[in-house]
Amino acid sequence: MYKTSFFKKSLLAVMAIFLYSCDKDFNAIGEGLIGDDHFGLESEKYDVLAFNQEVTPIQSNNMVTNALGIFDNPLFGTTTANFVTQIGLTSYTPTIGEAPVIDSVKIEIPYFSHVLSTDKEGNSTYELDSIYGDKNGKFKLSIYESGIQMRYSYFNGGNQLPQFYYTDQNTEFSNKKVGERLNNGGALENDEFYFNANEIVIKTTDPTTKAVTTERKKPQMTLHLNTQFFQDKILNAAASKLSSEDVFQEYFRGLYFNVERSGSSPSNMALMNFGEGKITVYYKAKTESTEDSDTTMENKTIVLNLKGASATTSNTASFLQDTRNPDYESAITTNVNKTDGDEKLYLKGGQGSLAVLRLFNPTDVMGYDEKGNVVNKANNVPDELDEIRHNAVVKNWKVNEANLVFSIDADKMAGAEEPNRIFLYDLTNNTILLDYSTDASSTYGGLITVGSDKRGKSYKIRITGHIRNLIKDATAKNVDLGLVVSQSATMLTFNALKNKIQIKDNPIEYFSAAPRTSVMNPLGTVLFGGKKGGSPDSEQEKKRLKLEVYYTKPN
Repeated sequence: MYKTSFFKKSLLAVMAIFLYSCDKDFNAIGEGLIGDDHFGLESEKYDVLAFNQEVTPIQSNNMVTNALGIFDNPLFGTTTANFVTQIGLTSYTPTIGEAPVIDSVKIEIPYFSHVLSTDKEGNSTYELDSIYGDKNGKFKLSIYESGIQMRYSYFNGGNQLPQFYYTDQNTEFSNKKVGERLNNGGALENDEFYFNANEIVIKTTDPTTKAVTTERKKPQMTLHLNTQFFQDKILNAAASKLSSEDVFQEYFRGLYFNVERSGSSPSNMALMNFGEGKITVYYKAKTESTEDSDTTMENKTIVLNLKGASATTSNTASFLQDTRNPDYESAITTNVNKTDGDEKLYLKGGQGSLAVLRLFNPTDVMGYDEKGNVVNKANNVPDELDEIRHNAVVKNWKVNEANLVFSIDADKMAGAEEPNRIFLYDLTNNTILLDYSTDASSTYGGLITVGSDKRGKSYKIRITGHIRNLIKDATAKNVDLGLVVSQSATMLTFNALKNKIQIKDNPIEYFSAAPRTSVMNPLGTVLFGGKKGGSPDSEQEKKRLKLEVYYTKPN
């Protein structure tokens, strides 16, 4: 049911945009407009039905970035993020050498960071990016050998299908972890782990020339791992176990990263690209000897890579466990109003929540014909979309721009971290809208607007193409729209829900997937919904969600 290729959907969207651009009945902004007093630019506002929708366990494998840690959000609750990844040798059938003896093992995973300053000695000061919660937070980190072989695909009815893993599978992997904790360095590498922003400087002195070489690395997770485990698992392994990727992934099933609170210390969470991580095994082995020479030991290494989203025959998964605050829990479950809409919209990434939007409060049958006559409409009562189509055909109104502006509830968001971007999409078909382009930040929108107090005020999304398409094509379906927090403007894949949810009775429609960009983002925001708020002077009424359409109207 989730086999539809995203690339096919993208191709259809591109084709639709191309065909749409060829249609001369509805001009793009500025095209074909007459610069005299015969035309004026006017706006109309329309109500929007919007309600909250819980995101239940959702596919979380092979994402570009994955969360690790514990994030205490004062508004939404606590998210605990664990992670599992397959690993692979950089080169299979390695030549290990004779009588190998291990020295040390390190795992290294770079953080997202940027340079604040660099002194005259070349030492750089960094700041970490994508850290959520207390910047000085810490937690207990444990890395185990995974006992579950993750598969990239499986066969069903003769078809090869992708294997999905979901946000709620932490208990399953935790119960199958193997042996003792592998990270056995000092307390700062396990029981009191923290994300260290310091530059890593390694100085090496040549034993002969005494010359000093300096190597600099960006901030990264650096942990010492159990040497005896890797002596047995890698250096002493049968050659057949290291011969190919599929055999190796059955033999060494991966690493499971587990986090817990470190006493009473505040915790935090980071987004990481585990696919850039590696494990280096440092060891000595006998060199090839001859009858005339003594046996010597040579320094050698074997490197294992952590698998990432770019891998084509492997898998990873994020496990996200939420303990929700009661108000948030009730807002997205028991107190959802699908008839009148919700006053407040709660968007949260991960296994969180989104908003469902329905424009023009559509009725069940069509409205105006090409001459402006009402047809096939119950009681001959047109809805708002019929009125717009009528004005386009009979009165020659042309849509110049259509926007949705989402106001942030500043009181509820006080003190909470805010997502920089939100994303609007076609929820009915799990695909992008016509207005989306490769440079979404300048044309499609969704970026946060910040006030003088450095706090978010609103988000604006342009849906001109979507509205024009509904107007010009009376057969076009007025689909449900989904609104989520977004981690990346270019991440357009959709992740499947573990169990689809029925959200409409007639016709029956399901909520079955959500954008991966939302699953990757741990943050949330609260927006004003479209429900009418009573008096015109109430905050809800002033800030409630509406669709604003700008027209050129012939005088």
